[in-house]
Amino acid sequence: MPGTIHSPSDVDAPVYIDTTKASIARVYDAFLNGKDNYEIDREVLRRVQQVAPEAAQLAWDNRNFLIRATRFIATQTGITQFLDCGSGLPTAENTHQVAQRLQPDAQVVYVDNDPVVLAHGRALLEENDQTHFTAADIFNPREVLDDEIVRRYLDFSKPIALFQFGTLHHYDGETSPSDIMREYIEALPSGSYVGITHFFDPQTEEHSELARRMEETFLHSPMGTGVFRTCAEIERMFTGLELVEPGLTLCANWWPDGPHIKPLAPVSYCIAGAVGYKP
Repeated sequence: MPGTIHSPSDVDAPVYIDTTKASIARVYDAFLNGKDNYEIDREVLRRVQQVAPEAAQLAWDNRNFLIRATRFIATQTGITQFLDCGSGLPTAENTHQVAQRLQPDAQVVYVDNDPVVLAHGRALLEENDQTHFTAADIFNPREVLDDEIVRRYLDFSKPIALFQFGTLHHYDGETSPSDIMREYIEALPSGSYVGITHFFDPQTEEHSELARRMEETFLHSPMGTGVFRTCAEIERMFTGLELVEPGLTLCANWWPDGPHIKPLAPVSYCIAGAVGYKP
């Protein structure tokens, strides 16, 4: 990855940070050339780069999708409530920055139980009284939906934008991701929007092998999670929603900011996303 990662040493890590295990949020931070990651997180990046040298583009495609989807919802739908599950670290522009720049009264609730993320969240709360954090488990919809912070700052009688960007492919529990999303979707009021991005097996001769090799690397890395699912598997996570055009597509192809002058990197064919509307 280009550039130098000025990262804390494991010796400097707060006592509540387990530096023997990679963290999803910190690994993404390393992919985005951030500074809030440790050697164990950078090891995941190095391993994936051995399979796909441009692996960092996965994280950038995911983050750029978040920015464009948030911009779309803030400007086109009138929604001013955002529930961002798995907020990650503030390496690049985040949901509250995009939404509140366009809708100054937007309320954003981030849900993430990573201690490094929560430390950043506490600092952010001191300067932004319309952005809130809670440490609920994003893969337990009932815990999130019943959370005191979520209920205090989001009005479930009005439409909400719910995001699961770059999260569900790291779920390794027994409930299917589609069942997790079904519970979230059923709880949302009519008029709400749901955005999801996910590692993607395009089932093409050209890129499917790359997807499966990256999956193997993620699963056998210190992170231990990272499933690349097919179009049909990801679409099931949107059950009950009407997909906004162009539907489920490569993250890089969802309403890009301009035409693609340069060809997409191979890894860009291995992460997809969509935004759905609840009638």
